[in-house]
Amino acid sequence: MRLIEAKDDPQMGRIIRQVMTEFNAVGEGYSIQDPEVDAMTAAYSDDRAAYFVIEDSSGQLVGGAGYAQLAGADTDICELRKMYLIEGGRGAGLGRILLETCLEGARQDGYQRCYLETLDHMTSARRLYEANGFKRINKPLGATGHFGCDAWYELPLVSG
Repeated sequence: MRLIEAKDDPQMGRIIRQVMTEFNAVGEGYSIQDPEVDAMTAAYSDDRAAYFVIEDSSGQLVGGAGYAQLAGADTDICELRKMYLIEGGRGAGLGRILLETCLEGARQDGYQRCYLETLDHMTSARRLYEANGFKRINKPLGATGHFGCDAWYELPLVSG
C-alpha cells in the first residue's frame, strides 16, 4: 500500500468505473460521475487529504481509498471517499487495511468525525464499516452531490 501517484490515475479511474458498474451505481448522483475519478492525485493533494492504493505482486492496482474534508460541512468532518477494490482484491483484509489507514490519517490531520455514503446493496462494504465502528445515520451530510446513495454512516474519530 502506498500514496497514489499521477501514474496511477488512469488505472484507478478504470477500477472505480469497473466496481461502480458492477454494483449498478452508474449515472447521475453517483461518484462515478465525479471529475476527480480521472484526476485522483490532484483531488487528494490538499494538506488534509490523502488517497492510498494497493498493488498486487505484479504491480497492478487492485484498489484504493482516501479521505478529505466533507464538502459543505464543518472543517472537522472528513469523508471516506472512493474506497473500491476489484473483485480479486476482496475478502483478503485489504479493505480493512485501507479503512484503518484512512482513519488514522484523518485523525492525524485533525478531523473529529468521519462520514461516508454507500449503497444499501453493497452489503460486504457496509459490514466492514459497521465492524469498524461506523454507525448508520438517517440522512446524508454535506454536499457531495451523490443523491444516488441510500446508506450513510458516521464515526467519531476522537474519544470522549
